[in-house]
Amino acid sequence: MMKTALAALALFSMCAPAFAAPLDPIPLWPNGVPGETGLNLPAESIELKGDYQIQIMSNVSVPTLTVYPAEKPNGAAVIVCPGGGYNILAYSHEGTEICEWLNSLGITAGLLKYRVPRRESLEKHAAPLQDAQRAIGLMRNRAAEWKVDPKRVGILGFSAGGHLATMALTSDGTRSYEADPSLDSASPVPNFGVLVYAAYLLDEKNPDILSPEIKVTDKTPPAFLVVAHGDERFVEGSARFYIEMRRKNRSCELHIFAKGGHGFGFRNTEEEIRQWPALAGKWMEAEGFLGGK
Repeated sequence: MMKTALAALALFSMCAPAFAAPLDPIPLWPNGVPGETGLNLPAESIELKGDYQIQIMSNVSVPTLTVYPAEKPNGAAVIVCPGGGYNILAYSHEGTEICEWLNSLGITAGLLKYRVPRRESLEKHAAPLQDAQRAIGLMRNRAAEWKVDPKRVGILGFSAGGHLATMALTSDGTRSYEADPSLDSASPVPNFGVLVYAAYLLDEKNPDILSPEIKVTDKTPPAFLVVAHGDERFVEGSARFYIEMRRKNRSCELHIFAKGGHGFGFRNTEEEIRQWPALAGKWMEAEGFLGGK
């Protein structure tokens, strides 16, 4: 079983495997987005940027969850949170490509299109956390339909999306919005997290402690973290999160690569750090989240 993740990644890299088409996007707030009813917000847009022609999504006001079903599901599911500083979403190399990779491991992926840019008068993560918590609950509520084990629902995030994933992972289960019994009957806390060059993990005034909104406890679910030593702004946040997990005796794996910078996504780098998906796949398998353990 331990070779499965590596083999899947190699297959994905060498050719373009056939994936099941994603399902239609599901609006997360059918009865109105919290705090935004009646607001006149800019229209959503997508543009291509950079050498890798990355899809950049702007002005998200109608958050959705797009489910990518695995052709041979193993019961695991992962909510994917692209990064973008809580101002835009790096939608392809930190979103759609990740969902296809997860599918290659037998994981049902859910691409979270959360609200950006930051809302005035709110914490940077306030609106996105509502979206993430609703998405996690939705994945569990419809687990039977999507062939998902509700006890193996994880979250994966990049940069600001990594901070968002960390917020969901370390939550005590209290929702950041008024629950709707028809949509929020399941827990909003994921069973595990994959945090890729996660941003904003350190307190702005004291870099020796975690941000006050992130509280690691003796119940925090397992986590996998990867970051580059050269990611000067955020590398220490991942290290500090690992230390706090270790002190609480929680399962955690951290990889710090010598090179790689920030924002490379799934494979947009020639540095050694591009092997992180294989390592993350092996970790999920070893922890039993892919089944068979």
